[in-house]
Amino acid sequence: MRVLVGYCPDDRGADALALAALLVRVLDARLVVTNVHPPPWPARGPGSVDAEWVAYLRAESRAALDDAAAKLAEAGVPETAVTFRVHSHRGSGRGLIEVAGDVDAGLIVAGSAPRGRRGRIAIGSTADQLLHGSPVPVLLAPRGYADDPPGGFDRLTVAYWRRRASDGPLTAVAEIAGSLGVPLRLLTLVLRPPGLAAKLRNVGDVLDRQVAQADADLDHAAGLLARSPGGTSVERLAVVGTGVAKTLGTVDMLPGEILACQSSHDGPLRTVFLGESSGKIVRAAPCPVLLLPRGVAPGGSQA
Repeated sequence: MRVLVGYCPDDRGADALALAALLVRVLDARLVVTNVHPPPWPARGPGSVDAEWVAYLRAESRAALDDAAAKLAEAGVPETAVTFRVHSHRGSGRGLIEVAGDVDAGLIVAGSAPRGRRGRIAIGSTADQLLHGSPVPVLLAPRGYADDPPGGFDRLTVAYWRRRASDGPLTAVAEIAGSLGVPLRLLTLVLRPPGLAAKLRNVGDVLDRQVAQADADLDHAAGLLARSPGGTSVERLAVVGTGVAKTLGTVDMLPGEILACQSSHDGPLRTVFLGESSGKIVRAAPCPVLLLPRGVAPGGSQA
């Protein structure tokens, strides 16, 4: 597997690099570190560009990649497992998507926007472009991840809602958990609408039916995975609460947890597309979040 990480010499770059380095060690994967810089400005004269500006941009990118190489050496990642790429594009996220296609990457890793809360993910322009167009899974590191990275991965939790065409991504996530050597947990958030108790006398019955349906859906998913090659056994958890952030905050998370989400069913096939629910989960998660493209099949291929 080839992992692509977008790097810039700041905290978000360090967070992404720390997460990518851990993946490389666990998966024995190849790592491609990329710095995306803006394209050159047109200069006077047809077809010409500002040569000094181009040289400056490339020098800045090379300096950033030198910084990444030093950090990876400190993390114990061998030089032979890493290659470096400089790429030019107006959008850093779209530039990473182009590089992913060029190097046949199976995963893109990026960091949180600088404005985010520590331990949480804020979606900046780079992540937004990745989460609305990447043809391969995207893994986001929370802010501050590089300050105290875990020694390994402990568990992969999947935010699961049963819906049409959800079985392929689920099986793919089970294979990812197997590759990481971690147990798999299926999590469904049963959300209580605000003010529901004041509107309905039988609110308890309504929630009981929702929880029963969530349990049935989780049993269906667990059964599917048990019958898949390798017979994956999973933990199942349905949690009731009001709002995604508050409800997710009641769920226990291990130091080496990864939380996976499926792309919105409203998005294009074979592309990551961040829906409203997934977006709330990304922003509330206290751990790295993995977003899968629609139509992903077992083995990371496209259905």
